[in-house]
Amino acid sequence: MSVDLGIFILRKSSLNLAEDLAAALSGKIYFANSEPKKYFRSLFKTHSLWLLVMATGIAVRFVDGLLVDKMTDPGVVVCDEAFRFAIALTGGHEGGANDLAYKVSATVSSIPVITTATEALKCLTIGIGTRKGVSVAQIANAIDLALGERKLAEVRQLVTVDLKKNEGAILAYSQENKIPIQIFAVSDLIARPFAGQLSTWVEQTTGAAAICEPCALLASPRGKLICPKFTHDGVAVAIVDDTRSTNA
Repeated sequence: MSVDLGIFILRKSSLNLAEDLAAALSGKIYFANSEPKKYFRSLFKTHSLWLLVMATGIAVRFVDGLLVDKMTDPGVVVCDEAFRFAIALTGGHEGGANDLAYKVSATVSSIPVITTATEALKCLTIGIGTRKGVSVAQIANAIDLALGERKLAEVRQLVTVDLKKNEGAILAYSQENKIPIQIFAVSDLIARPFAGQLSTWVEQTTGAAAICEPCALLASPRGKLICPKFTHDGVAVAIVDDTRSTNA
């Protein structure tokens, strides 16, 4: 999951999480000097992706005048200094910023903010949990059954818990179908138990009494749960539809 990533931070308070991201994504950290904008602009073309840890307004001023062609410009993602949000600012598709926003989310549990129309108009979010060692085919079958007459092309994202962020079949299914994954920490699910179907086994195993329903609802808070927890062959999925928000 490595990328050619530069991470530019303004304050030392951001360093710990920036180091986690650099380790997970093979990134290189740059710390602002006395002229941070000038310094960043001198570095801009040295990486194909940038993560700027600063206010969005500052990031816009940093990249002003640097963007030439979306096919060749580096993708830029902006994170606030608490890493609560990962905003794909420029180069969402061609520059890889959308993918990077989700990779940041998977590492530090930030919320990916994607505004490109192709993704924003997809209305379905799928929460997923699996038993260890399931296959890609098992995941595909469960999702197909849960979708019913709805189409996989309508799915904006998969959502799971941090305990499953390295589950091979989930990652492979995501990559094969080009559907990004958002990750929530177990503590987020425990604090917000949005679920109609609770499981003692899941709670004993993960600490949270439900995975797929709260994951889907947390990731798409304005949506409607159209498929409550559906289990099939070691895979549990729940589907939320936020058509109302995309059509607003």
